[in-house]
Amino acid sequence: MTENPLSSGFAGDPFALFRQWLAEAEKAEADDPAAMTLATADAGGRISARVMLLKGVEDGGFVFYTNTLSRKGEQLRENPHAALCFHWKNLRRQVRVEGAAAPVPPAQADAYFKTRPRGSQLGAWASLQSQALDQRTTLDARVKEFEATFEGQDVPRPPHWSGYRVEPVYIEFWQDRKFRLHDRLIFTRDGAGWKQERWYP
Repeated sequence: MTENPLSSGFAGDPFALFRQWLAEAEKAEADDPAAMTLATADAGGRISARVMLLKGVEDGGFVFYTNTLSRKGEQLRENPHAALCFHWKNLRRQVRVEGAAAPVPPAQADAYFKTRPRGSQLGAWASLQSQALDQRTTLDARVKEFEATFEGQDVPRPPHWSGYRVEPVYIEFWQDRKFRLHDRLIFTRDGAGWKQERWYP
């Protein structure tokens, strides 16, 4: 485990450091090392947060997929600013990300949707995410309805289901240290590059 992020050889490239930490988390964490908290806010500044799964790390940002008519989707339309937090308990590390979320290109969303299990693809059609559900059997019936609709064919991506890329302006790497004297390595966007600083814990 890297005690000092500044000595890790990734100066100036937060994405390279994140990929390294994620790879180490994949070995150390038993469940869902790609899990992250996603915080969004509506136009009035009311914040909500939920746990999502990271589905891609690109030089432009961090990618996740969801129903765009969900509460998070509505909030991102009103206010594109978002925050992510990764917590790897066994490694005693956190990564915090802040930036604007933008939709991924349709072709990218199509390509990812094709990799999902068929049951998840059908669920994307059946679930009216963030709307009231009278009883579980209603959802089960909707799944069966779409099973029949797409029987014998590939399930297409619903028009209301896509991905977002959080394009960061701030990335913080946090490493636990004794006596709460933690390491905090901060990257802030500086033009086309990054400004790198160490902050007090």
